[in-house]
Order: sequence, then C-alpha cells, then structure tokens
Amino acid sequence: MAAPVTLSADQARRIALGAQGFADRPPGGSVDRRHGRRVLDRVGLIQIDSVNVVVRSQELPLFARLGPHRRDLIPSMTKAGDLFEYWAHEASHVPVALQPLLRWRMDDAREGRGTWGGVAAIARDHPALVASVLAQVAERGPMTTAMIEGGGERSEGMWGWSPGKLALEYLFWSGQVTARRGANFERWYARPERYLPAWVLDVPTPARPDALKELLVIGARSHGIGTARDLADYFRLNIPESRPLLAELVDEGRLLPAEVKGWKDPAYLHPDARRPNNPKGRALLSPFDSLVWERARTERIWGFRYRIEIYVPKEKRVHGYYVLPFLLDGHLVARVDLKADRQAGVLLVQSAFAEDHVLDTTARTVQVADELTAELSSLAAFLGLDGVEVMPRGDLAPALIAAAAAVSGR
Repeated sequence: MAAPVTLSADQARRIALGAQGFADRPPGGSVDRRHGRRVLDRVGLIQIDSVNVVVRSQELPLFARLGPHRRDLIPSMTKAGDLFEYWAHEASHVPVALQPLLRWRMDDAREGRGTWGGVAAIARDHPALVASVLAQVAERGPMTTAMIEGGGERSEGMWGWSPGKLALEYLFWSGQVTARRGANFERWYARPERYLPAWVLDVPTPARPDALKELLVIGARSHGIGTARDLADYFRLNIPESRPLLAELVDEGRLLPAEVKGWKDPAYLHPDARRPNNPKGRALLSPFDSLVWERARTERIWGFRYRIEIYVPKEKRVHGYYVLPFLLDGHLVARVDLKADRQAGVLLVQSAFAEDHVLDTTARTVQVADELTAELSSLAAFLGLDGVEVMPRGDLAPALIAAAAAVSGR
C-alpha cells in the first residue's frame, strides 16, 4: 500500500468545499439544465424532504451553489431524463446513470433484505395485492396512491399507510415501479420504462461488489476526502461490507490513503480532488445538504455542532425548528431558524446565532450580519417573498436586525 497522503485540517476543509462545488463562482446570467447537471456531477445526489416551512429541502442545494434560478429546475431535469428518484441517501434525486449501480438495493428489497422489513412484508403476506397494484400501474400509470383500487384504508398515525400504499412503496423500493413528483409533492408512479431512458434500462446490471465500489468512489469524489464511515454513509452503504472494498480501491489506485491532522480515523482521498485556495462566497445550507448531512463529519471539519430539532419538543429546542447553517468564505459562521411566512409575504428569521469566534469582535459580527442579510434577501426574492423580518432571539439577532434595517432604509 502507498504511504498515506498527509493533510492538515485546513487542507481537508478546503478539499471538502471544492468537492461540493463551493469553490466555484455562481453562474452569471440564466441558469439552465447544464448548470444543474454540473452540480449533480459534483454532489452525486440531492436528498428529498417534505418539510415545507421554508421551501422543500431539495431546492436549497441548487440555490446554495447556483444562486437564483427557475424554481422548476429539478422537475425539468427529471422530465428530460437527467434525474430519477430512488432511495440513495434517503429519498433522493439521483442522476439516471447511477440507476444500474442501485439495482442491488432493489434486489435486496425483493428478497426482503435491508432496513424496510415492514414494507417488504407486504409482498410476503399479501402477494395478490402487490400483483394487483403492479398491474394497475402498468395498465393505467402514471398514478398516485389515491388512484389505487382495492388498496384498503390507511391506518392511524402520521405514517399510517394503507395496504395499497405499502404495496406501492415496496414496488418502488424493489425497482418494479419508479416515480416522479407532482405539483403538490405527491408521487406519480409508473413502470420504469415509462420514466427512465431506454439506454439506462439496457445497461447490464453490475455485480454487487462492483456497484458498491463505484458508489464509494462517487462518495469520495463528492466528499473529496472522508473516512470509511463518511464514504459509506453517502449512499447509505453497510460500513463493514465497505471496508474491504475501500482497500481494493486503494490497491487499484482509485482512492488514495490519507491522514488528516486531528482526525481519529484513517481517511481516503479522491485522486482528482481539488485543493482550492481560501474559497469565497456565502450560502445558506439545507439541513439535508450533502456538505453537512453527516453531523459528525461536519463537527470534525468545521467545529460546528449541528443537530436538527424538528422532532424536539419546542421548549427543549436550542436554536429553533428549521435551522440553516450559514457558510461564509469557507467557514460555518452562524445559523438561522427560518420560516417562509407566505401570508405576510416575508422570510421570517425566528432566531439567529453566531459561532463563538464571530462574536469575538464587533467588526466580525457586523460583517457576518451584513453578509447573512444579503443572502437572506436573495433567498426571500427566490421564494417570491417581499422581504426579511428578524425576530429578537439569538446572539446574532441584534446585529442582524440592524443590518436588515439598513438595507430596507428604516
């Protein structure tokens, strides 16, 4: 094995930013599918989430990297055959070229393996229902859950699915149907040949180890550098199964062993990883942005402890309900709890907190507040809102209120 590449923590941070597209300048002029494809080539996938308190999460990674653009960019890319939806890192928009690399997961679903045992049980316990639902999709698709005949009633609770919905989700997980999102975020299910390009479906299915190795390489490319856990997590791969495959990739020269000062675990460096000089620019990050979705990695690289508090009781939340980290010149410097108040026409900042080093000097606090105000204003305009309103909660809130007032002329 080659000697590990030795990197400082700062080098690792800059490599991670470059891999995720944060060392690039946002495009000038009109943003189109070419720009979207370029982002997906870097990040590999975009996680989907249904929470719409600001905007659904899948829109934010593109905004963070491309700036303002047409809100239908992801649907247009999907319709054009650039993207499809599947379980990659949770539910995700994925480049269609990766579909063959995920067929092992579909096979696992058919065999009842994997994490969704309750969904897989529908195929074992009610095969006639599953066959009926599949036939309906083939004959009448695209169709939604509500259009299924003989699907039964939904059970109680937030995730109380009907048997028909369970059958559809099993068929989706096992690759027998695929889906696109409708105007109201609902899934429209169809047979794969209805939505996926023929050239993708014609690609031979790779052997499972080969597919896993390709996914690990994509995870490495999109991270730039990462531990075994980081790289396996990117596509939710089994870590023990991934470790010997990572060793093979090192032997093949497709990954480089690395050591990062301050990191406890060995790392893997993608051979093509960029090492940009101090990246500039600003971005508000979705809680599910691939730059920060692995919380231990985020804390290791940026010293930024980040936990999403959506499911935490209100009285126990530290920073708020839907909190977005703020990236400024390559560092995570603050976080804001946001809500799109569509009735009032404003982007509401319910709290704003700065990292300790930001609060060390007044000048730095003012700079961060000014930059954050500009980014919040840009996001509000992107969402079709009239402006930004800041509530007086959090240690950055006073400076942010002053910055927002200066912009509005109040």
